[in-house]
Amino acid sequence: LCPGCQELLQYATARLERCKFGDNKPTCKKCPIHCYRPQMKERMCKVMRWAGPRMIWYHPIAAIKHVIREL
Repeated sequence: LCPGCQELLQYATARLERCKFGDNKPTCKKCPIHCYRPQMKERMCKVMRWAGPRMIWYHPIAAIKHVIREL
Protein backbone atom coordinates (compact mmCIF):
# COMPACT_ATOMS: atom_id res chain seq x y z
CA LEU A 1 0.00 0.00 0.00
CA CYS A 2 1.06 3.57 -0.57
CA PRO A 3 1.82 5.64 2.57
CA GLY A 4 -1.54 7.45 2.37
CA CYS A 5 -3.51 4.21 2.11
CA GLN A 6 -1.47 2.65 4.90
CA GLU A 7 -2.30 5.64 7.12
CA LEU A 8 -6.00 5.32 6.28
CA LEU A 9 -5.94 1.57 7.01
CA GLN A 10 -4.29 2.13 10.40
CA TYR A 11 -6.78 4.88 11.24
CA ALA A 12 -9.77 2.70 10.29
CA THR A 13 -8.40 -0.28 12.22
CA ALA A 14 -7.91 1.85 15.33
CA ARG A 15 -11.47 3.18 15.04
CA LEU A 16 -12.91 -0.32 14.69
CA GLU A 17 -10.92 -1.60 17.68
CA ARG A 18 -12.34 1.20 19.86
CA CYS A 19 -15.92 0.91 18.58
CA LYS A 20 -18.39 0.48 21.43
CA PHE A 21 -20.63 -1.67 19.20
CA GLY A 22 -17.91 -4.30 18.72
CA ASP A 23 -18.89 -7.05 16.29
CA ASN A 24 -22.41 -5.61 16.07
CA LYS A 25 -21.20 -2.36 14.53
CA PRO A 26 -23.61 -1.04 11.92
CA THR A 27 -22.31 0.35 8.65
CA CYS A 28 -21.00 3.90 8.96
CA LYS A 29 -24.04 5.22 7.10
CA LYS A 30 -26.36 3.84 9.81
CA CYS A 31 -24.11 4.37 12.83
CA PRO A 32 -25.34 6.95 15.38
CA ILE A 33 -21.73 7.75 16.34
CA HIS A 34 -19.63 9.44 13.68
CA CYS A 35 -16.12 8.59 14.85
CA TYR A 36 -14.11 9.53 11.74
CA ARG A 37 -12.52 12.97 11.47
CA PRO A 38 -14.03 14.84 8.48
CA GLN A 39 -10.80 14.60 6.45
CA MET A 40 -10.48 10.84 7.04
CA LYS A 41 -14.18 10.30 6.32
CA GLU A 42 -13.75 12.03 2.96
CA ARG A 43 -10.71 9.89 2.14
CA MET A 44 -12.55 6.70 3.10
CA CYS A 45 -15.53 7.68 0.94
CA LYS A 46 -13.21 8.08 -2.05
CA VAL A 47 -11.69 4.65 -1.42
CA MET A 48 -15.08 2.99 -0.99
CA ARG A 49 -16.49 4.63 -4.14
CA TRP A 50 -13.71 2.90 -6.04
CA ALA A 51 -13.51 -0.36 -4.07
CA GLY A 52 -17.19 -0.94 -3.30
CA PRO A 53 -18.30 -2.01 -6.78
CA ARG A 54 -15.25 -4.28 -7.14
CA MET A 55 -15.78 -5.97 -3.78
CA ILE A 56 -18.31 -8.43 -5.21
CA TRP A 57 -15.56 -9.98 -7.38
CA TYR A 58 -12.86 -10.27 -4.72
CA HIS A 59 -14.84 -10.76 -1.49
CA PRO A 60 -18.38 -11.78 -2.50
CA ILE A 61 -19.50 -12.94 0.96
CA ALA A 62 -18.32 -9.74 2.64
CA ALA A 63 -19.98 -7.68 -0.11
CA ILE A 64 -23.30 -9.47 0.33
CA LYS A 65 -23.15 -9.07 4.12
CA HIS A 66 -22.47 -5.35 3.67
CA VAL A 67 -25.45 -4.93 1.33
CA ILE A 68 -27.72 -6.79 3.77
CA ARG A 69 -26.60 -4.56 6.66
CA GLU A 70 -27.46 -1.50 4.57
CA LEU A 71 -31.09 -2.64 4.15
